[in-house]
Amino acid sequence: MLTFASKVLLKCYNIPPMGKEIQFTREGFAKLKKELEDLKGPTRMAIADAIREAKSHGDLRENAAYHECKLNQSRLESRIADLEKALQLAKIVERPDASGAMAHLGSKVKLRDLEFDDEFFVTLVGSFEADPAKDLISIGSPLGESMLGKAIGDEFEVEAPRGNSRYRIIGVE
Repeated sequence: MLTFASKVLLKCYNIPPMGKEIQFTREGFAKLKKELEDLKGPTRMAIADAIREAKSHGDLRENAAYHECKLNQSRLESRIADLEKALQLAKIVERPDASGAMAHLGSKVKLRDLEFDDEFFVTLVGSFEADPAKDLISIGSPLGESMLGKAIGDEFEVEAPRGNSRYRIIGVE
């Protein structure tokens, strides 16, 4: 049974009582938690100081610095709300020991692009911690989805906007 405070919290953040869980690696969860602490602490204080400084410059109707600070504050509060919701719905998934050489959430996978004969590493992560520029691939992306459950030596095809790509798994850590 939900308490009144829980109902208010759920309504404030538009969180359904039985929200869909968001999968995280242990490292990704810790990283998000640290980001939230940083945003709620030093970053929030810095924006508050900037607003105070901008207010001291006079008429708020024509004060571009003040409006910019308020916009930054709004963005910050939105990001904080998103992170709080994600952490509330978080489910930490450990890579199963029995998985052996199969690709799972948290696996570092060495792939070979069969078209270009290139080799590269990617790490399978939850959607909230994905960052393709750092080779962190979401398990919900076409590449990540195609890789899940595959073992060393398996080949698979990924449908991409520029056409289909074929890969072979060379290693799983």
